Amino acid sequence: MAKFVFEAKDPRGRMFRGELEAPDEAQARVKLRAQRLVPVKLAKAEQQVATAKKIGGRGVPLKDLQVFTRQLSTLLASGIPILQSLEVLSQSARSPALQIALKEMTLEINRGRRFGEAMAEHPRVFDRFYVNMVKAGEESGNIDQILNRLAVYIEKAAKISSKVKGAMVYPVAILIVAALVVSGLLIFIIPKFEALFAASGQELPGLTKMVVDASKILIKYWWLIIGGTVGGIFLGMNYYRSPEGKKTIDSVAIDIPVIGDLIIKAAIARFTRTLSTLLGSGVNIMEALDIASKVVGNHVIESSLLRAREAIAEGKSLTVPLAKEKYIPNMVTQMIGVGEQTGAIDQMLAKVADFYEDEVDNAVSAVTSLMEPLMMVFLGGIVAVIVVAMYLPIFNMAGSVK
Repeated sequence: MAKFVFEAKDPRGRMFRGELEAPDEAQARVKLRAQRLVPVKLAKAEQQVATAKKIGGRGVPLKDLQVFTRQLSTLLASGIPILQSLEVLSQSARSPALQIALKEMTLEINRGRRFGEAMAEHPRVFDRFYVNMVKAGEESGNIDQILNRLAVYIEKAAKISSKVKGAMVYPVAILIVAALVVSGLLIFIIPKFEALFAASGQELPGLTKMVVDASKILIKYWWLIIGGTVGGIFLGMNYYRSPEGKKTIDSVAIDIPVIGDLIIKAAIARFTRTLSTLLGSGVNIMEALDIASKVVGNHVIESSLLRAREAIAEGKSLTVPLAKEKYIPNMVTQMIGVGEQTGAIDQMLAKVADFYEDEVDNAVSAVTSLMEPLMMVFLGGIVAVIVVAMYLPIFNMAGSVK
């Protein structure tokens, strides 16, 4: 016997959804008609599960997840049952992965599973943080408020991520433009100058020889240079994904002037916002710290937070271990200390998150302001060297004529 998932109408036009067992699809349709239901959709449950796993691996854009969370919060706050809310949202979801996940969750809840448990079956769509928040909301009975808090959190997290990425896009774009400009000069312009110099029979200056040789190498081995560059980027990304690579690169990056400051502020903003949201939703401190440490985006600060978690397990307060960490600002530990004393640590963490989110704005502006002139000087310097190298022989020829 196979399980089938169906959508069917009764004589009054009312829609029914569910599942049934039958030897094949034809027999499933017979069973539905025996219940005076007209099949609209009918498919094997296993097929839907396989499709969900295949599509779910691609994840869901933060914007789509934020919209879904906000809509679900509104529907639940309006008194609409969770099952009906999921069915409505699965039809309007833009992301295929989210749409399939919601349909699968609807089936699981129909079978008697709780919302949080069904959600945990789709880790590529709903991460551990999201699932723990939902489970906390189920336990406390205010899941609509928790979802609203989640929507705000996702919106702020996406904003921080966008700003940090934006700060890195500019220098990369300038480097790409510089590579294209220099390559164009070496491939199309330098060979013409070389022919002119060869006709003169004059000995070329060292700088000119170097540029001409670079032009010949690029023209002859361009495929190897492009392949090596792409391969190097690919290997570098794979290295960063490895535990040792991430540890090494993050340790170096956090000490780079200006860039390191941006990394620390963005990490603190993510950490405090996440921890505040989790603690305010009723998640215990140990679980909350474990989750929050995973979202900071830097191995060095993540290690600091995990050490703090171990200290709390030994009975210490959160302030004591964090105060010993080099990259955790004093203001953060002081605010957490006040929160621990007043019993409002989640509110204090939220204030710290607000402050550091503004600081990320300032740090992004500082990085952009610094990178812009440096990149322009870098690009202008390379072009200037090539121009000088090409005109040196011309000046020598002019001098010899005199």
